[in-house]
Amino acid sequence: MLGFVAIQWWHWASFVLVILMFLALDLGFFHREAREIRFREALAWTAVWFTTAMIFAITLIPTRGEEEAVDFIQGYLIELSLSMDNVLVMGVIFQYFRVPREHQHRVLFWGILGALVMRGVMIWLGTELIRSYQWTFYIFGVFLVVTGARILAGEDEGELQPDKHWVLRYARRYLPLSPEADGPRFVTTWQGRWALTPLAVVLIMVETTDLVFALDSIPAIFGVTTQRFIVFTSNVFAILGLRSLYFVLAGALGYFRFLKVGLALVLTFIGLKMILADWYHLPSEISLAVVATIIGVAMIASVLRRSPPTRRPEDAR
Repeated sequence: MLGFVAIQWWHWASFVLVILMFLALDLGFFHREAREIRFREALAWTAVWFTTAMIFAITLIPTRGEEEAVDFIQGYLIELSLSMDNVLVMGVIFQYFRVPREHQHRVLFWGILGALVMRGVMIWLGTELIRSYQWTFYIFGVFLVVTGARILAGEDEGELQPDKHWVLRYARRYLPLSPEADGPRFVTTWQGRWALTPLAVVLIMVETTDLVFALDSIPAIFGVTTQRFIVFTSNVFAILGLRSLYFVLAGALGYFRFLKVGLALVLTFIGLKMILADWYHLPSEISLAVVATIIGVAMIASVLRRSPPTRRPEDAR
């Protein structure tokens, strides 16, 4: 049932090297100066990242086999879909702290860089747990089913309140904070000593919320595959596309009223697949078709019965 195929070191090395090159080009060339990311540019970058992910999937066929390529696509779609809620939370955080649009990309860049490291560690720990204690695989499955049921029951509808968030409380109590922003800087000088700017607090909150969302997304992809390379690469591409996806969707998530239902069904489906894995192995192609269909139907139903998008104060400017 569970496979751990050895991955050649050069697969890891070449992938990490290419991603680092992309990130260096992003911050050092395309977004060297702080500026607002417009909708068309964000849409173009979303298309670029999606196309790059599909090209990567194609390269997996001759190197890793068709099944792993299909697993990558399925994992990528799941991770990207689960990122939608993350986009909404980021929008709430940016709105609360009144982060200027020209500085939001910088926060997302460093936030996502930190998320890559955190998820890499979580993926390693998760696969080690499954490898050493196979019963944890079924615990992950039960967790996903329960999470899906809670979402369907509306138990996660509580809106994020940044002013009451434990991260903000601890930051105000234990960290030296500047009451004023200092452009795009995360650290500044305040009353003769160094202090974190409000933008740094935003970055910390973005990192912690991504960690919370990873608790759902990492177990979900283990229901697709337990191959670290596929789990990690699908997560990386989904996270890299999250920045541009934010600028595309942050002001229009109100249209996708049935997306939460679709994501709940996906989590439940993956969880049941994990629980029943010993008795029935669902082919990767069929699993991919089910996940894509659920997400597609949820989005189409949302468009057909759309509600007004959530407008942010800065959208009026």
